[in-house]
Amino acid sequence: MLPVVFLLALVLFINYVDRGNLSTAAPLIQDQLHLSATQLGVLLSAFYYSYVPAMAPVGWLAERIGAQRVLAAGVALWAVATLLTGLAAGFLSLLLLRLMLGLGESAGFPCSSKLVAVAVAPAQIGSANGMMAFGYLLGPAVGTVLGGILMSQLGWRAVFMLFGALSLLWLWPWMRLRLAGPAVRIKGSAADGPTFPQILRARGLWGTALGHFASNYNYYFILAWLPLYLVKVRGFSMHSMAGVAGFAYLINAAAALFSGWATDVWIRSGRSASVAYKSTMVLAHVASIAAMAGMVLLPVAGSVGCLFAYQVVVGLSSPGVFAIPQIMAGPTAAGRWVGVQNTCANVAGILAPVITGLLVDATGSFNSAFVLAASVNVLGLVGWLWILPRIAPLRWDLAAQLP
Repeated sequence: MLPVVFLLALVLFINYVDRGNLSTAAPLIQDQLHLSATQLGVLLSAFYYSYVPAMAPVGWLAERIGAQRVLAAGVALWAVATLLTGLAAGFLSLLLLRLMLGLGESAGFPCSSKLVAVAVAPAQIGSANGMMAFGYLLGPAVGTVLGGILMSQLGWRAVFMLFGALSLLWLWPWMRLRLAGPAVRIKGSAADGPTFPQILRARGLWGTALGHFASNYNYYFILAWLPLYLVKVRGFSMHSMAGVAGFAYLINAAAALFSGWATDVWIRSGRSASVAYKSTMVLAHVASIAAMAGMVLLPVAGSVGCLFAYQVVVGLSSPGVFAIPQIMAGPTAAGRWVGVQNTCANVAGILAPVITGLLVDATGSFNSAFVLAASVNVLGLVGWLWILPRIAPLRWDLAAQLP
């Protein structure tokens, strides 16, 4: 696999470690700063207040001035925000730093998708996305386990400062990486590809956006609230919570790596990309409905089993979330397509944490929050199965001739 794919997988790993630290620290921060569940929900979702609106402009910038430079600037910004979180004095300062973190991390997926669409051969797109999915899904595993252990020993402030400083180190190999000219700025940049109105008229964009939104609602609900749920509701200690949650994220990452490789093998054998990617999406949403119910209704052992099953099916579907737009949009439009898709999808990051906090405060339990998360999967089935057309490269030149 190309060095650029390895470094992209690594930066997405760092991306999810840094954004997930607040969830891991939530039990400690809530007690120390005397935050309500609603305040905590606002903090967990605040990341997305800046992350969501920034992604479409970042996708445009990646195609105009070069994805490598835009990504480097984003990493520097979010690493500093992570480091400074260790110095936060209360709700307001935490809120501002989460906004800064979201702005920096908005560069991650539009830039990486742009680079993969240009630098990776079509026959390896599944494997490349599997490797990157392994990175961003492994991030919560390592962040939860290592962060949880370190926070129990050093306190949450020291861990944020440590992780922020370590994140800055990624810039050293990235700025020394010499990409081929087209990988930095393809022959025509955004101007020679489809226009933004053409991209917005593509039916496939809205299928991927709705499907990705539903996937993200469940994923961010679990990512944001799982540590607190395991500690406060299921009675886990910080150490045991870190072990269970970390293992869940680990099997998620392993499933994604396998799925990316297996999908490439399937497609290279002459079989349909639509069948390969759509079937894994449908499996993920159907299984997620059952898993959300089981996590809240079953005893502890069954609840943890459903958590692990959920992580497996989500991992299997993860490579397709970005491989599909890379295939359909092509190298001239992948950055902007993923920017728009990720903007829509990450509205779930705003809604899931704060709605969950409101429901927990209003009802005194997580039951209604799990019911809502299960129900959102119906939208995913609509997006991936009915709205999304056949998965194949779009002919933007023909689309431009349509009225």
